[in-house]
Amino acid sequence: MIVHAYFCDMGRFITFLCLIFTSRILYPQSTGTIRGSVQVNGAGIPFASVGISKTSMGTNTNTSGAFEIQNIPFGTYELIVTAVGYEKQSRKITISELKPDNLLVIQLKEQETNLNEVVVTGTMKEMSKLESPVPVEVYTPAMFKKNPTPNIFDALQAVNGVRPQLNCNVCNTGDIHINGLEGPYTMIMIDGMPIVSGLSSVYGLSGIPNSLVERIEIVKGPASSLYGSEAVGGLINIITKKTSNADKLSLDVMATSYQEYNVDAGVKYQLTKKINSLLGMNYYNYQKPVDDNKDGFTDVTLQHRFSIFNKINVDRKENREASVALRYYYEDRWGGDMKWSPRWRGTDSIYGESIFTSRYEVIGKYQLPLKERLFYNVSFNNHDQNSYYGVIKFNAQQRIFFNQLYWEKDIRIHSFLVGVAYRNTWYDDNTLITQGNDSLNPENLPNRVSLPGIFVQDEVKFDCNHKLLIGGRYDYNTLHGNIFTPRLAYKWTLNSTNILRLNAGTGFRVANVFSEDHAALTGSREVVFLDKIKPEQSVNANLNYIKKFNYEKFLLGFDLSVFWTRFSNRIIADYDSDPNKIFFNNLNGYAISQGISANIDLGLNQVPIKLLLGGTYMDNFKVEGGFKQRQVLTENFTATWALSYEWKKLALSFDYTGNIYSPMRLPLLGDLDPRSEYSPWWSLQNLQLTKKMKRFEFYGGVKNLLDFTPPANSIARPFDAFDKNVQYNSSGQIISTATNPYAMSFDPTYMFAPNQGIRGFLGIRFKF
Repeated sequence: MIVHAYFCDMGRFITFLCLIFTSRILYPQSTGTIRGSVQVNGAGIPFASVGISKTSMGTNTNTSGAFEIQNIPFGTYELIVTAVGYEKQSRKITISELKPDNLLVIQLKEQETNLNEVVVTGTMKEMSKLESPVPVEVYTPAMFKKNPTPNIFDALQAVNGVRPQLNCNVCNTGDIHINGLEGPYTMIMIDGMPIVSGLSSVYGLSGIPNSLVERIEIVKGPASSLYGSEAVGGLINIITKKTSNADKLSLDVMATSYQEYNVDAGVKYQLTKKINSLLGMNYYNYQKPVDDNKDGFTDVTLQHRFSIFNKINVDRKENREASVALRYYYEDRWGGDMKWSPRWRGTDSIYGESIFTSRYEVIGKYQLPLKERLFYNVSFNNHDQNSYYGVIKFNAQQRIFFNQLYWEKDIRIHSFLVGVAYRNTWYDDNTLITQGNDSLNPENLPNRVSLPGIFVQDEVKFDCNHKLLIGGRYDYNTLHGNIFTPRLAYKWTLNSTNILRLNAGTGFRVANVFSEDHAALTGSREVVFLDKIKPEQSVNANLNYIKKFNYEKFLLGFDLSVFWTRFSNRIIADYDSDPNKIFFNNLNGYAISQGISANIDLGLNQVPIKLLLGGTYMDNFKVEGGFKQRQVLTENFTATWALSYEWKKLALSFDYTGNIYSPMRLPLLGDLDPRSEYSPWWSLQNLQLTKKMKRFEFYGGVKNLLDFTPPANSIARPFDAFDKNVQYNSSGQIISTATNPYAMSFDPTYMFAPNQGIRGFLGIRFKF
């Protein structure tokens, strides 16, 4: 019986196989397969989404960019491919008996901006830019390639409302202005770590290898409730690439007709099966003194810069994050009299400003191995500066240690973020700011500030259209005591193409004057502190509206913001009261920063033309004693643009980029100063042509097409840089003489635009 049953079952099984075989012959298969890869410039894009429109069929690419979708019924479909940071690609495909298998290679194009970009800066949590209640502007390397620059500091001139400001005609140090507010109001972060501040602001944006930058996130307006001091005017967060998203090898070499040379390289390598590393290097060299304005001084500071950045990612269970990054930065720069050489450093014979900078940073991120989402971030940086401004010696060192632990928790409609943070800043220099009160026996007293804090945030999602964010931060500053900064944000999604955001809150900032105002170290002005400096406080509001138009012939994006900030205790350097001195004090009154900003993103579907256009109108002023005065070095209007055209068959692209600025009030040296109190309207415009050839890109063009440069007399009395022929009266005021009819001293702070004129550039990029 058992044997009989066995053979009966076997007979049924064989019959079943025969029926299947026969059906495959009589009735051919009615499904097919799509396989291929998603690439950019020949390199695979990992974790891209590949789906078939109006079906549930889809997949993600693997780490090498490959994908496969099986069992697709015969028919014609639309294949949709998307990836963070790239423009969406669609393609028609046919699955048929004659073509059951499709092998595809899909090339994506990097985006300049993207509404659905994943952002972290606004709320400290990863979310779609579309969902964020805080407006965050996102820029990818594709945007900055339209006008390639040797550092991120210069690249930010392409961003509406953001202006790299040079503060010295000689040493060319500078800072970043957001909506007209000076550099100390802007927080600069790398991977969310506030490690660039005070002494190192300008250097934090130099020497970061462009090959390692995934994107740059910019928040305009105060963000102190999450990020603490310095994030009053806005913050810039440089997000570096994860090793999975990086090319195995990348190289970018550029040279200009000024004989500037820049090399940017990135290498991805594997330490173990679970540990990947990304190494980036940047080298910049400019050693040719130029004096086109014939004032006897270098137009552009000579620089020799090297930076190396290494990021290590560890693959962990459940995709928990673990990474560590290290960066070392070294720079030697000088500017001054064309006859200057290192042997004149610190002497009063030939004037020069020489700065040696050495800096290293360590950044770590770790997600705890718990069911709850707990993250620990830590960073440390050490910054050394050895410099001479003529005969004025300025040696300074700054160390910043920062760490924080925060917890993310979703409970029904609430999304909580709770964290504790501790920041310790140690600062020392050779000036009176770090000396005791005994002038006869001054004691060196480095500045030490501890800043423990706690922050809480609740993001309430009432429904798909309404979201409310409430938060606050409490800090205890060892010098200034208790500081509380609340925050409120509301997002109303009217529909899929209309979004309205309202943000309001308070901010605070603790200043280190010497590390933030290079004018205090140049020229012959004496620095005077009128009183004990108190922390600045601000109240702010921002209204943001986004509108998207999606028509058959074109796509149009519109982004409008209205901003307002009121400062109390504002720290302002007074250049006007005495041409021989710079007075620092808290404002006995208030200051206002307000304005309106708009961005337009236009793409034509029938013609490969794309236009990015932005404009900002701003009003920055102070009111003291009932008297209103516009702030120095702030413009009322600025605009930026980028116009691109692509010849796809020739693999050629053309970019026309530029900006324009309205007049700024400039620091004069008294009533007799013959220079204009206001700068002219000025513009920097650039042209570029790019040719793509598989793994290579060749690019070249012209910078500063209009050949605009500031007035030749921007440096006051460059022929008497040590003021040896300046005469003073009994009260210490400069007097007019036959050799000094305008009663001026040497001063290089009359600065509003770069001194580099028109120049050509050529470059080549390679990716593997």
